[in-house]
Amino acid sequence: MSTGYVWHEQYAWHDTGTGAGLLPAGGPLQPFANFESPESKTRFAGLVEVSGMLDHLVRVPARPATEADVLRVHTPAYLDRIKTASASGGGDAGDGMSPFGAGAYEIALLSAGGTIAATEAVLTGRAENAYALVRPPGHHAVRDHGMGYCLFSNISIAVEWARAHHGIRRVAVVDYDVHHGNGTQSVFDDDADVLTVSIHQERLFPQDTGAMDDHGKAGTALNIPLPAGCGNDAYTEAVRRVVVPALHRFAPELIMVASGFDASAADPLGRMTVTSAGYRSMTEQLVQAAREICSGRLVMSHEGGYSPVYTPFCGLAVLEALSGHDTGVGDPFDVTWANSPQHPLTPAQDTVLREAQDIAERLQLALPERAPTDSRS
Repeated sequence: MSTGYVWHEQYAWHDTGTGAGLLPAGGPLQPFANFESPESKTRFAGLVEVSGMLDHLVRVPARPATEADVLRVHTPAYLDRIKTASASGGGDAGDGMSPFGAGAYEIALLSAGGTIAATEAVLTGRAENAYALVRPPGHHAVRDHGMGYCLFSNISIAVEWARAHHGIRRVAVVDYDVHHGNGTQSVFDDDADVLTVSIHQERLFPQDTGAMDDHGKAGTALNIPLPAGCGNDAYTEAVRRVVVPALHRFAPELIMVASGFDASAADPLGRMTVTSAGYRSMTEQLVQAAREICSGRLVMSHEGGYSPVYTPFCGLAVLEALSGHDTGVGDPFDVTWANSPQHPLTPAQDTVLREAQDIAERLQLALPERAPTDSRS
């Protein structure tokens, strides 16, 4: 199979400053670096090249999204605010914890456009599936402001682009970032033709969204909040038992994935213990589901993942699963985490998954059946 791949060096130039992790430096907070730094993404891109994986991917050039593309999702006032602040040296996306520097507007357009380019490659048949390694991320951004390091809602913009330019109607968005995909859900909250699925650590961020009983106004939001400490089995079983059956019932024409690696065992912003093997398994299941449902059309857009040393190996495992090519590199951290007692599914985790299964089965996800035509003359 052919896998498209988007990466542009300018993604590494997005400047989030020298905050103290989550917060602005100052007073007792000594300057350090924002967790959302270029490191995990550039090292991911570096491993893609050094491992030889790059030779087995279809390079897809990034291009900027247009303002018209962005305005299908975001308000004119918000776009203008980011544009003005970027030209004036920088600002914050909206929550006081999402700083950006000069030139961020143009890089955010390139990030959204990179996801569009990956989507186009899949919809035109240039690639069966694709991975957009973009930055800044997007799944927390809502229509009128950004948050959680996100400026523009990359996947939402790509979805609306596909609908406008390729006649796509039904799309499913699967989000396995450790944080709830609140922005994507809010954009499509009243749209019954977009299924949003989020597997996330319960009440991590944002703390007031992503509850199991939150199905959105249209009833096509599926949230799977997992307790802290989950390992590979909880995530892979969530995909097998809840996500894949929901995808089959919804029957999308295109599957998008918000690919965040902050549920990994080494991430500073999550408390999960997923390893590269878990990400590989989730991806293999989604690839197979896409083949069965929508001719393999699967697009992944990069979101979180804040461990510079481990994110690259999780990402490489995903690319291997997408492309079917084994680089032979393996996961050097398996010596530490492969046999963690956190990986087997616990009774408490199983209870959560059974509840999510029950909810997913009750949601009205299938296309309404057309009334039979009366052929009498």
